[in-house]
Amino acid sequence: MTIEVERADSSQLDGLDGTWDGQVDDSPMGTLFHRWDALRVIEEHSDATLHPLVGSKGQEPVGVFPVFELRKGPVTTAFSPPPGMGVPALGPVLVNYRKLKQRRFEKRNNRFAEASFDWVQTHLEPKYFHVVSPKGYDDVRPFQWNDFEVSPRYTYDIDLSVGEEALLASMTRDARKSIRNTPEDAYTIERRGEAGLEYVLGRINARYDDGDGGLFLEEAYVADLRDALGPDTLLVYVAEVDGRPVSGRLTLHGDDRVTLWQGSPKPDVDVDVPINDVLNWRSMVDGIGAGTSTCNFVGANTRHLCRYKSKYNPTAVGYFEMERGTRAMNVVSDLYRRFR
Repeated sequence: MTIEVERADSSQLDGLDGTWDGQVDDSPMGTLFHRWDALRVIEEHSDATLHPLVGSKGQEPVGVFPVFELRKGPVTTAFSPPPGMGVPALGPVLVNYRKLKQRRFEKRNNRFAEASFDWVQTHLEPKYFHVVSPKGYDDVRPFQWNDFEVSPRYTYDIDLSVGEEALLASMTRDARKSIRNTPEDAYTIERRGEAGLEYVLGRINARYDDGDGGLFLEEAYVADLRDALGPDTLLVYVAEVDGRPVSGRLTLHGDDRVTLWQGSPKPDVDVDVPINDVLNWRSMVDGIGAGTSTCNFVGANTRHLCRYKSKYNPTAVGYFEMERGTRAMNVVSDLYRRFR
């Protein structure tokens, strides 16, 4: 039986077994950003049109693949995830595959990918197609076989299952000293609501305005994303010294991992507290308390940032960036890398 790929009209996946979010949650490849309501928020706040593709074999779903269509004048491009929205990865999610033997898995993966490419080409005809795969989607050969340029990328995972003491002992001396020797009464770290979100995004966006790189994230977008995922999923932390906010972070809790998503800008005032070290530690401790097994320190592709992040003794984990298009669209690729 062949694999059919169609655009889902609703999260209920009419005519198929299960729901969109059910497929995402059941697959180790699924992320919070793959969830239906999160995708709709991304669509609403971007210049893109969402095409939530579902592959099926009879009534059984075999994969989901959210694709965003961007049109600029006569040029159509396709992205998963779209640029500028702070989504580290998206791409295809395979489901109902873990009991398959290797030959059947490869056949299913290849047929789902090719059927998805055919749908995109038939309905969108993009000049450029860019995909960043989620962790766990490791067999990207169907992309290579269909003329995508594939590049390895890396992120950092920290094992929280070992507990606080073993985790702290595994870190560098510098990190241990910052965390152990900083008096708890020298700072406060609290979860905050709207006011905290406004502060943290203000600091993140100020870094962008100052030309120091990073993203500019609209407050309305992140607030809607928080509503879609839930306040216990997208957490806002604000760190204060002497009653004054000096740093903050947006952290995602879900899929058995804590994701250090956005934030921890350098304080804009001089403080004697290694505030970002204790802020990162607080996120890890909260993850341990919630029974989470992994902390994802988003991104391990920038050398000077890796030097800082590696002191927490993470493991480098690979994922893939895939792109296909004409040479004339190289500028799109460059802009994506700059503003994603």
